[in-house]
Amino acid sequence: MKKNYLQDLFSLEGKVALVTGGGRGIGQVICRELARCGADIAIFSRSGAGETVKLIESEGGKALDIIADATDESSVRKGMEKIMEVYGRLDIVVNNAGVCYHKDAFEATVEEWRECLDINLTGEYIVCREAARVMIENNFKGSMVNIASMSGHIVNVPQCQAAYNASKAGVIHMTKSLAIEWIDKNIRVNSVSPGYVATPMSVDPDFVEPELMAAWQPMFPMHRMAKPEELCGAIIWLCSESAGYTTGADILIDGAYTVL
Repeated sequence: MKKNYLQDLFSLEGKVALVTGGGRGIGQVICRELARCGADIAIFSRSGAGETVKLIESEGGKALDIIADATDESSVRKGMEKIMEVYGRLDIVVNNAGVCYHKDAFEATVEEWRECLDINLTGEYIVCREAARVMIENNFKGSMVNIASMSGHIVNVPQCQAAYNASKAGVIHMTKSLAIEWIDKNIRVNSVSPGYVATPMSVDPDFVEPELMAAWQPMFPMHRMAKPEELCGAIIWLCSESAGYTTGADILIDGAYTVL
């Protein structure tokens, strides 16, 4: 057996991958892991992803920092044009950008509801659509991975987050719908639904109330949150040719949280 069999199986050599929200947290880790598998990386973010680019380049990879707002069609189209100008192709999209409010239905404003759905759901739709346009026009074989959440399957407790839960449930069904729309266009569309992941937004008291952290801890079947890197095996597989017959799927990576 060839020593590099697994490398070949999951190789992303020669591919260009777009990751939204790749400037920090889970998105930054996804960018680095895709680059380590051979992909050239393009990053959409609203505030810049210079640190991610430096990390990738320090490891011998290529990365492109593009200021783009996933909720704005014009901004996304300009970002796609930049990718084609620099790399000349687009093979992979990982929609990672997202926002969450821990507020009940009476406390949360309609503006916050709309922002949550606009970033988490509409933004992913716009990026998928504009990326698919590029792929179809150029006859590129594509793979899209939308980051959903276990919150699209269950209602998390004790926090109230109806907007977030609704947006992530929407991502899962949008993924299935686009998978069918583009199945004859050589574009696969899948989603990954993480559980709680140890990033600053989920463990930093500036972002999450200590009371919530204390309430969550007893509910983890594996007695811990996921590391961001533990999401990447599934994402890399879905992006690779070894997942060529997988589309319309949602993969839960939650440490059995939704099993109980």
